[in-house]
Amino acid sequence: MTLRAVLASHGMAELTDTAELLTCELVTNAVRHSDGPAQLRIRHLCESRLRVSIWDTNPTIPAPFDAPPSPLDRFTALTEAATRLDATSGRGLLIVRLCADNWGGYPLADDLFGINGKLLWFELTPQQQAYEIAA
Repeated sequence: MTLRAVLASHGMAELTDTAELLTCELVTNAVRHSDGPAQLRIRHLCESRLRVSIWDTNPTIPAPFDAPPSPLDRFTALTEAATRLDATSGRGLLIVRLCADNWGGYPLADDLFGINGKLLWFELTPQQQAYEIAA
């Protein structure tokens, strides 16, 4: 409900369905693969971009989130999806790669406040905005 409310209040309601799906995938992974707390952060960036970040205490960044997406990643993800049609689990990050306009992850080392683990994120852009940015 919070995600829906934030997107509606910022005039980004068209992103709601995709944002909910991808947020659910990353939060589920954070809960399943870490044994500490997790945190969700929603940011409205310039050019009407939405960034959703999920922090958890597990320092392992799953591939391919451990490297920036390549120009061919969407094609690679589609190929991978075609080979995993019958899979019943393990496709959450694949869904993020297929649906997000940008995504990534980075490790968080111990700092002054004791935050460690990793941060995975994705960005969405309204379709018209995505075309204008790419052009």
